[in-house]
Amino acid sequence: MASWNLLYLEITYQVLGWIAFFSWSVSFYPQVILNYKRKSVVGLNFDFLVLNMTKHSSYLIYNAAMFFSPEIQRQYHEKYGAGEMIPVAANDVAFSIHAVALTAFTLFQVVIYERGNQKVSKTCGVITAIALVSAVVCVILAWPHHSWLWLISFFNTIQVIMTAIKYIPQAFMNFRRKSTVGWSIGNILLDLVGGLLNFGQMGVQSIDQHTLVNFYGNIGKTLLSLEVVFFDVLFIIQHYVLYPVKEDESSPTIVSEPIIAPFIKPTDKPQSPDV
Repeated sequence: MASWNLLYLEITYQVLGWIAFFSWSVSFYPQVILNYKRKSVVGLNFDFLVLNMTKHSSYLIYNAAMFFSPEIQRQYHEKYGAGEMIPVAANDVAFSIHAVALTAFTLFQVVIYERGNQKVSKTCGVITAIALVSAVVCVILAWPHHSWLWLISFFNTIQVIMTAIKYIPQAFMNFRRKSTVGWSIGNILLDLVGGLLNFGQMGVQSIDQHTLVNFYGNIGKTLLSLEVVFFDVLFIIQHYVLYPVKEDESSPTIVSEPIIAPFIKPTDKPQSPDV
């Protein structure tokens, strides 16, 4: 089994990984807290949540299987070389478990809080159904030949595709509303930090092992980091440059009629003083 060549790089790898885990894990809470304070999920795109759940569930299957299964690790070494390190760390598994739990909780908030006329689109439903059916088909195909590495690689592919498309509904919704109210920028800033550190973690491993195998051996993790950085930068531009939040937009309550002083009817005209 492969081992680290330099102790300080191994320590750096672990530190970057757990900081990335902390950043990505904490990134779920600003949105949850914002929903709780507003008692509303208006402005949070439901397609994003559904696609996000599909993405994190698939990523959890890949990370847990790769990290815990000796058989899958054996197949990985047969494909990429006995001296190569497994490209999944404990922080990857911990993050996936936490992500599935927090995304599920956010979906629960959608059920109990004010959501206006927002709903999951038919397109999102079709995409999710295709991913589910494809997963079942791949399980049936992999089972007779015990092609477990191929199977979990498919789940990794699902998470890459979902990461690429899950942000699009929210980005388009912000563009259409010309506002990011209801969408937590704290989530995005922490998500960006996690993506950069996750990519840096893989770079440290490559430097120590003098190979780029871990980048294409776990292409899903590589593309995940790049996609996260791209979309987070887009959301940051939307929030701070294109549609900066005004102070009076922070509350979900919108006053649609003017406030009229008590005891004065809107049709009343001011009385002329006696001459």
